[in-house]
Amino acid sequence: MKQFTSIFRTLFLLSACFLAIQGQAAREVGTEYYDSVEIGLITCSPHEEVYSLYGHAALRVHDLHTGEDLAFNYGVFNYAQDYFILRFVFGKTDYELGIAPFKEFCKYYQHWGSQVSELVLNLTAQEKRDLVRALAINYLPENRVYRYNLFFDNCSTHPRNIIERNVQGRIVYPVQKDKGPSFRSMLHDHTALHPWAAMGSDLLLGVRADLPTTQREQHFLPENLERDFAQAQIYNPDGTVRPMVKTRRIAVKPGIQIVEKEFPVSPTTCAVILLVVSMVIFALEWRRKRTMVWWDVALLLPAGLAGIIVVLMFFSEHPTTSTNLQVLLLNPVHLFYLPAIIRRKRNTRYWMILPILVLLFFAGGYWQQYAEGMYFLALCLLLRTCSHLKHDK
Repeated sequence: MKQFTSIFRTLFLLSACFLAIQGQAAREVGTEYYDSVEIGLITCSPHEEVYSLYGHAALRVHDLHTGEDLAFNYGVFNYAQDYFILRFVFGKTDYELGIAPFKEFCKYYQHWGSQVSELVLNLTAQEKRDLVRALAINYLPENRVYRYNLFFDNCSTHPRNIIERNVQGRIVYPVQKDKGPSFRSMLHDHTALHPWAAMGSDLLLGVRADLPTTQREQHFLPENLERDFAQAQIYNPDGTVRPMVKTRRIAVKPGIQIVEKEFPVSPTTCAVILLVVSMVIFALEWRRKRTMVWWDVALLLPAGLAGIIVVLMFFSEHPTTSTNLQVLLLNPVHLFYLPAIIRRKRNTRYWMILPILVLLFFAGGYWQQYAEGMYFLALCLLLRTCSHLKHDK
């Protein structure tokens, strides 16, 4: 209890949860106090930073009586953490619950030109009390850190879950008639202006990312959570029904966003250039009747190194990265046979294995959507196979 008292004093939430005087035992505030408290679901539109391409969500607790106004943000992370990118890729990134004055929270997104919307929840005083207390418990040092997952446990799903657990009734979302979009297609909707970011995620995602999603799974995107909350109903224990949301507000209007320049050439263009160069080299080899080993190294070394990452992703904590059929094209087998290829060892089995892998890769495209440019890389490798089978006799 003393730990609660210390935290709430720091956060100016003593009046909302407990009353304490100089470290004495706290007593609970009556539910009537929460008639002057508003709790809202906050959603922020995407901006140009990579970590915000999919938007953001938070909870707002606003005490209209005292003026205390706080944002509870489940998206706090330390980008300077050792091996942050590597940990993120392998699903070992820890995020935590942070608390900030709502005005400061809004200023950050206003700086980036993002819109900040609020759905004021239609909760009873008892539900508000339970929810605020749950947030306070969640903010304890031993509870605030959690293992982040982009699709299943992120800044959007956490607010939904804690609201659902503290509503005295059953929340019913609008019925979704058709099968939901895949995780990959939803990501693509937000990376249309960032093809290299899309390619990076597509290289790591496997077959499961292309399956239809459930309505709850779609809530990993704040905009989808906001859409369903706005139409949700709460079925009370006494049989009555009330809307989930009391009103919608715009806390920050959308501003001007500056699209940061990326590499000027798209992944597809780079892949086409690679294929054209491969065709030119293939024609030269056919004329000279001799393969160019340096081009084998230029293709197979990166493909093999990327293959190590793809194979390791099978053991990632991200559930959507296993069964990645791109491993048929990007795999360490290239590295295993590369020394023999450099020594110009003839009749190596690699040139019999490679076309089988490439053909299986093309077949796998029925179940999985590959990263941009991968089919062109597959054609480049087939050209290498044809050249070696012709000249390595």
